[in-house]
This record gives sequence, C-alpha cells and structure tokens, in this order.
Amino acid sequence: MTDKSQDLFPKFLLIWFGQFISIIGTGLTIFALGIYVYQLTGTASSYVFILLCAFLPPILLKPYGGILADRHDRSIMMVFGDLGSTLGLLFIFFMMLKGDIQLWQIYLGISVSSIFSAFQEPAYKALVTDLLPENQYAKASGLMQLASSAQYLLSPFLAGILLSIFDIKYIFLIDISTLVIASSIVIWVRKVLGAVPVKYHEQKLMEEFKEGIHEFSRNKGVVHLVITTMFILFFVGLLQSLFIPMMLNLASVRAVGISQSLCASGMIIGSLFIGVFGSKNKHVAMLSVSLFLSGIFFAGLGFSTNIVLVTLSGFLFFATLPFINTPIEVLIRKNIDNNKQGRVWSIISTVTYLGSIIAFAVAGFLADDIFNPLLETDGLLVESVGSVIGIGAGRGIALMFIFSGLMISVIALFIWKNEMIQRLEGEREK
Repeated sequence: MTDKSQDLFPKFLLIWFGQFISIIGTGLTIFALGIYVYQLTGTASSYVFILLCAFLPPILLKPYGGILADRHDRSIMMVFGDLGSTLGLLFIFFMMLKGDIQLWQIYLGISVSSIFSAFQEPAYKALVTDLLPENQYAKASGLMQLASSAQYLLSPFLAGILLSIFDIKYIFLIDISTLVIASSIVIWVRKVLGAVPVKYHEQKLMEEFKEGIHEFSRNKGVVHLVITTMFILFFVGLLQSLFIPMMLNLASVRAVGISQSLCASGMIIGSLFIGVFGSKNKHVAMLSVSLFLSGIFFAGLGFSTNIVLVTLSGFLFFATLPFINTPIEVLIRKNIDNNKQGRVWSIISTVTYLGSIIAFAVAGFLADDIFNPLLETDGLLVESVGSVIGIGAGRGIALMFIFSGLMISVIALFIWKNEMIQRLEGEREK
C-alpha cells in the first residue's frame, strides 16, 4: 500500500465503491427518518433536528478525528468509523422493534452514528494520499464527489420506493449492511497490500490539534483558499435551504421533485467527467473559470418563473461544482504534509462548513423578513426589480439567488487575482 510505483487505482476503486454504497445507505436513513419524524409530529422543527443530529457532530469533531487519522492506521480508522456508525442505527432499530419509540431515542441514535462518521471521513480523505500518486488525485477527487452526491440524488428516490414496500425499520438494516460491506472491503484491501506505516511523534491530543492548525495556517495560500471556500459555501447553503420553498411557488410538489433530481444530476455528470478524464495542471484557472460560470448559473435560478429554465440553470450550476471542488482539493493536497493531512483536512472541513451552518441559521430570516417583503404587492422593489423577475410569493428568494450568484462570480475574480492562491500551483513549500 505504501509503494506508489505500482498502480493502486483499482484498489482505490474497491474502497470507493464500498464508501459509495454506504453513503447511499446513510442517505436512505436520513431521508426515511426525516419523513417518519415529520409525519409523527407534524412540525418542521422536528425534521430539522434530524438534520442537525446527522451533520453537526461530524463538523464539530472532525478536527479530533483528523488527529487520530494521523496517529493511527487510516484504514483501521475507516473501519472503526463505519462499524461504529452501526451502533446508533441498531439502537433505533431495536427501540422500534419494542414499539413506542421516543423522539429523543431517534435523535440519540442518529447522533451516535454521526459521531463515528467524524472519525471515518478524515481518514478516508487522507488514505487517498497514501494510496495514489499526485497525478491521480484529481480522478480520485471526482469519484469521491460522485459518491457524495449520490446521497442527495439517489437516496431520496430509493427511500421513497422502499418505504412503500416495507416498514422503516428495514431501512436501518439496509444501511447497516452497506456499512459492513464498506468495512469488509477496506479490511480486505489492507490485508492484500499491508498496513501503511504511521510516522508521528508521541504528543498530547491538544498539541497535535495545535500542530494541525499550524500546518494549515503556515501556508497563506491554503488559508486564503479555505476562507474563500467558506464564503462560497455560505451562498450555496442559502440555495440548499431555500430552493424548494421558491420552487413550490412555481410548480406542483411532483414537478419540484423532478426538477430537484434533474438539477442534482448535473453534479453526477461533472463528477463522472473528472473521474474519467481527470483535470489539467492549471487548477487555479480551472477553479476561477468554473466558479465564475457557476455564479452566472446560480443567478439564473432567480431570473425566470419558468420551471424548465430554472431547472436548466440548476443543472448547469450543479454541473460546475465538481470543477470547483476538484482543484480546491488538489491544490490543498499538494501543499500539505502527508503525515499531517488527516488533522489538516478535518480543520479545513470544519472551517469551510461554518459557511453552510451560518447560511442555515440566517436563511429563513433573510427570506421572510428582508427579501420577500421587497417583492410583495406593496414592496419597495415591485416596480423596478419586480418588473424583471416578477413579484409575489417566493420572488424575494429569487432575488437572493441572483445576489448570491453575482457574489460567487465576484469571488471567482478574487481567486484569479490572488497571488498567494496562484502560488499553490507550484511545488509544495518546504
């Protein structure tokens, strides 16, 4: 596993396939539980709390998961994270078998499962650097993005079918099975290729955390790129939060569901393209151009009330995302010491996802209290902006999307002109 002179890409593909199906399984659980809790309580807050239990613990704990990924065999860390995640799912399954499951038991089970995922993901990302040479990073990144997108494109569709066939309890068994399969593949690959020797100096956990921050912060180009990504994710977070509320004012629920799937399929197409063909060396140029175009397509979501045109804009926006994520990952991976990649990736993930968390926290307020009133019947912008994008319910959200898209295009110009980010294209700093 440590000899990169041999072609280890097929072994990476095996590990990737295991993670791909486990991500689909996780998506099945989150979607099914969200529907179950919403039908049980009739409140959106209960549904949102499922998402918080699923996504917040990994964000908060990833820095520590990254440190452990640098201290221990990364393949073992992946197995620990995947198999540990089954504990929370088994808890919910057995509580449902007993009958009269309580909400707190569901939240506890999901939280336990997501806590273990905080130790799995940094190890998975760092293992790519162990397995593959630099010229295969872009392909690996594209395939990993493809797997991540399956949770949002395939899982809801599959969960809807499965829930119509059998009880929700069996969704958990499917998810558990996918995690066991993913772990078994990693164990087999490790057995065939051998363990990756871990080189680190014995340190206290907090010292390693500080060292990870130092490794992250010492390269100003990496810092600039990560902070910029955080701002990008803020605007993308607004889209994630408000796309469906805007669309429900334009079309039926069925049409909105079809539109959302078609939009998300753009990410699959982009990821497949990169996974098959890779990317060229000019990663900063690729990032800048793709980000600028994504901002234009993002803004296009708000200009029309025609669902076909909105869907086309959404598809094009999502198709550009892999061409944004891949150069970001490659530029960071090239400029971070391999022995510290686990903890650094976890810190980077935490920092960047702060943008999404802030977006989720303020999206409702911005839509209901700031932007929507501007384009209601007696709003301040009815006769100006309203004459272009329309007025009424949801058009304030459309204005938010236009503004957000234009801001993303401005960020693209900043990246193009940023000398520190440009320097990441060269050799890693010594």
